[in-house]
Amino acid sequence: MRNLVYAINLTIDGCFDHTKVSGSEDIHDYFTNLIRDADLLLYGRVTFELMVPFWPDVARSHSGNARSMNEFAQAFDSVDKVVFSHSLERVEDKRSSIARGELKDEVLKLKQKQGKKILVGGVDLPAQLIALGLVDEFYFVVHPILGGEGRRLFAGDILPERLKLKLVDSMSLKSGCVALHYLKQ
Repeated sequence: MRNLVYAINLTIDGCFDHTKVSGSEDIHDYFTNLIRDADLLLYGRVTFELMVPFWPDVARSHSGNARSMNEFAQAFDSVDKVVFSHSLERVEDKRSSIARGELKDEVLKLKQKQGKKILVGGVDLPAQLIALGLVDEFYFVVHPILGGEGRRLFAGDILPERLKLKLVDSMSLKSGCVALHYLKQ
């Protein structure tokens, strides 16, 4: 069975709001490598609409302001994407599709297919998948920033039970960020 991997940037105080953190060469490189180890990306509608068409457009035009942005865009554009939405009518991106079925059932079907890892991004969809016990690995890139306010994982939601994680790797990036890799125990 394929592993479902949650990868996200966050501030020291746990803010997952993308406007609170900044991209740098080493962060783009880090996430590019994660995408290259996957062959499917899962998103909710809001995160999907932040990522597509932005990154596919950068991939086509090579308009990123750094090599690492263009490489991330190429990696992102080369992977299939599934957006979980009941309100989105269609997707224009040729590598994207919409899932409308029961979340747990849809994700279990995807995990059982042959392939590489499955990455999930955003906040709402991953929180639901974590609560369902479907996320196997966690990659948190902690930025040396106190965000103050902003979205947080499980803000207002409660896990059915405490989830224990095992740290399997950590890495300090040039930008001052710390990348942490955990497995669900």
